[in-house]
Amino acid sequence: MKRILLVLLMLVISSTQVFADDLATAKSMFQQYVNAANTYSPSLLNYYSPRAKIIRQVVKPNGQTVNATTNMQTYAQQMKLSQGTAKLRKYTNKYTNITATKVPNGVKVSALRQPMKDNYWLKTYQIWQKQPNGRWVIIEEMMQTKEQIFLRYADKK
Repeated sequence: MKRILLVLLMLVISSTQVFADDLATAKSMFQQYVNAANTYSPSLLNYYSPRAKIIRQVVKPNGQTVNATTNMQTYAQQMKLSQGTAKLRKYTNKYTNITATKVPNGVKVSALRQPMKDNYWLKTYQIWQKQPNGRWVIIEEMMQTKEQIFLRYADKK
């Protein structure tokens, strides 16, 4: 009986360590992503799964929110088009209140994002998932934006 309890205790301890390691790894990957985004790295798209779900949550002037969801292929095209302008403007984002929590399909890294030269903070999250080859990728991303142009892509209900 003592041996069984010892084995169970060892399993709990080792799974707790793996869980903590996953949270730390996802937060580290998020920091790498932020650095790549703020330096306009060509490797930025490599952080995403080819099947990633991309959500832009538009914050309307009245405070209501509307989701605009797209796939990774469309998002990659949009990113490539806008990256040149962003680089010329030296556009960056700051992040604060970064937290990582375990979710059924990976690790959710949540934060508040402050766009360059703005005085407000917007919600964001990414769900990071460890692939069978050990690589971590973003499988879902939500970023709030006040850019009303995204409303044309809003989800139809």
